[in-house]
Amino acid sequence: MVEPQWVPSAHDIADARVTDFARFVETRTGAELPDYHALWRWSVDNLADFWAALWDYFDLGPVAGEVLPRPDMPGAQWFPGTGLNYVDRVVAQARTDRPAILQVTEETGEVAETSWAELLAAVAAFAHSLRELGVRPGDRVIGYLPNITETVIAFLGTAAVGAVWSACGQDYSAKAALDRLGQLEPTILVTADGYRYGGKAHDKSADIAALRAGLDTLRATVVVSRLGIEIPDSTPWSVAADPAGPTPALPETEPVEFAHPLWIVFSSGTTGLPKGIVHGHGGVVLEHLKAVALQSDIGTDDTFLWYTSPSWMMWNFQIAGLLTGATIVCYDGSPAHPQPDTLWEIAARTGTTVLGTSPGYVLGCMKAGSTPAADHDLSALRLIGITGSSLPPASSLWLHENAGGVPVASISGGTDVVSAFAGGVRTVPVWPGELSAPYLGVALDAYDESGQPVRDEVGELVVTAPMPSMPIRFWRDPEGARYHDAYFDTYPGVWRHGDWITLTGHGSVVVHGRSDSTLNRHGIRMGSADIYQAVERLPEISEALVIGAEQADGGYWMPLFVVLAPGAELTDDLRDRIKEVIRTEVSPRHVPDEILAAPAVPHTRTGKKLEVPIKRLFQGADPARVVERSAVDDPALLDWYSGIRPPGSR
Repeated sequence: MVEPQWVPSAHDIADARVTDFARFVETRTGAELPDYHALWRWSVDNLADFWAALWDYFDLGPVAGEVLPRPDMPGAQWFPGTGLNYVDRVVAQARTDRPAILQVTEETGEVAETSWAELLAAVAAFAHSLRELGVRPGDRVIGYLPNITETVIAFLGTAAVGAVWSACGQDYSAKAALDRLGQLEPTILVTADGYRYGGKAHDKSADIAALRAGLDTLRATVVVSRLGIEIPDSTPWSVAADPAGPTPALPETEPVEFAHPLWIVFSSGTTGLPKGIVHGHGGVVLEHLKAVALQSDIGTDDTFLWYTSPSWMMWNFQIAGLLTGATIVCYDGSPAHPQPDTLWEIAARTGTTVLGTSPGYVLGCMKAGSTPAADHDLSALRLIGITGSSLPPASSLWLHENAGGVPVASISGGTDVVSAFAGGVRTVPVWPGELSAPYLGVALDAYDESGQPVRDEVGELVVTAPMPSMPIRFWRDPEGARYHDAYFDTYPGVWRHGDWITLTGHGSVVVHGRSDSTLNRHGIRMGSADIYQAVERLPEISEALVIGAEQADGGYWMPLFVVLAPGAELTDDLRDRIKEVIRTEVSPRHVPDEILAAPAVPHTRTGKKLEVPIKRLFQGADPARVVERSAVDDPALLDWYSGIRPPGSR
């Protein structure tokens, strides 16, 4: 049996916020909850009582009626008639002894502080500006922004008004951003003139112009100056969020229903346009308080840095640090520039206590020979969070040995619930390559193909009871058909997420990667459709197939196979043009690791590209078991793809 790499001390268990919550529940209900697993079992067996207890534990106000009058999935109904606003919880955490936000810039490395008073005054000012522009509850405000303080303010100001926020990072091209944000008929665009990454300045003025041209519902564009580039017919951020204007020191918030839309995040767009996933104020507040305060034990003495982008739900997750009174760190540069261990240096400089990153970054540091704890003062660090893909045992042990011996909280969840299904907790051991436990209130299970639970063997990740942060709906899905098909088509009434997992005998979770074709590179989930749209327009390319496969060493291999048009050759020049069209029309993150010529792309008999079976071949699966050959339009192609080996196995 694998030994834990970290075991909580008696002090860890006694001082953990989740232990305090367990005592609260025991006093409230009379239940006996001697450890985390007992608390988890109680939470999923008594869903309504658990979420009601969480609501009261965090003192979120009166509850109007029943907590969960309709528990069926899809369509579960939570806290009907109960009102709140996400921003009210942030306001309640305001303090004077620590900053709310630390902003780190790549170019200078300087750390800029924003106090709680400054944050709330700017939010109040921006909310006032939105109201002056006619923005009302339910209207959409969109961001095309890097991970900076202004992005946080813009989101909070939008939420205060009761409008709906949605954003893309500026590494997305105008077309990729329009594919997402253009669905929303937004009223206001908040953007930056550009950003710096990897030592280079990226002028986004042309993309902003293209984005605006495709959004005929816009009333105004607000621009944050990062590079000093003038954007015509726009309002400067300094005017729109000027706290010296005629606004109160605290935001005026709109009371909204529990399920009132807070933000729209997007699926990766594996097929067709990305799906807009709508989450409500109440579900997000409850889920994030649980995930950040109880599972991650983040509170008023913490500085919380997760390397992320507004395109990714981990940006939304990090903002939740403000719900607990923590200081959050915004960094919009490269984690590996100018040195591979730059992210560790930023953590040391900001006194970060909880640092989040991806397995890909950890592997890069390992290969570079980095020794974070020896080279930087990480004495404040007490927890390392990991998500984006599975963290291999070797990487987990390397972190333990080279980052100060702190626990590694590997988590797994998704944009779909803007949180995790399983991860770490301060009162449970950490086993190398495993997630310590299911999250509270998550009825996690692993199913075989017939829908039966399995233990100590690989199964589909399912959730058998609702969570309040499950989507309230998909955008432009009035009948709920796409929502149903996305999660409930395989096991009726049970959420199927699309991950392979093993539930172990000691209560941990092992995640083996995606059971669908979603790309998940360096922690950023991406869709293959964006790449196909860009590449297959080239005259030399008749069809393309992109695969993202997690490797045993923690790496991620993302090859692009191209079927050449008659007479075309895959020259270095053509490879460069393929990379450039992906970089400019989609994003630099979508550029593949390799470009290989293929005889053809295999399809199902109904014409769907066989992305999942080919991915499984590259992960070492038995070719005879990945797909039924009779279901393939050209079965001989499976033999050709079976002969392809990832770089490390050649």
